[in-house]
Amino acid sequence: MVPIDTARVDAWLWAVRIFKTRSAATAACRGGHVRVNRAPAKSSTPVKVGDRVEAFVERQRILEVAVVIDKRVGAAVAATCLIDHSPPAPVVRRLPRVAVRERGAGRPTKRERRELDRLRRT
Repeated sequence: MVPIDTARVDAWLWAVRIFKTRSAATAACRGGHVRVNRAPAKSSTPVKVGDRVEAFVERQRILEVAVVIDKRVGAAVAATCLIDHSPPAPVVRRLPRVAVRERGAGRPTKRERRELDRLRRT
């Protein structure tokens, strides 16, 4: 990993493993999901050490460039190339599945269907 002065924002986001592919990073830039220093960024926008990159990847990510790289590196090395200022990920609470029928049990009988309806209403 040889540090350089500047790199394209799409290449940097791909190199630090925010996006799985560089084309996905480019598409996010084109779609307006990436900002550099609060300004909308094209994929060719250069980033340097100290820049703040905001990217929406499933949730809002706010990253500060610590090391500029343009080649993909391992996850442990990639973690040292950025400082994450993102808010914590929201906790998703999922309700347990209530009415689950066994696979291959066939259609529910009229009695079973009424029981299922009763469970779903409450």
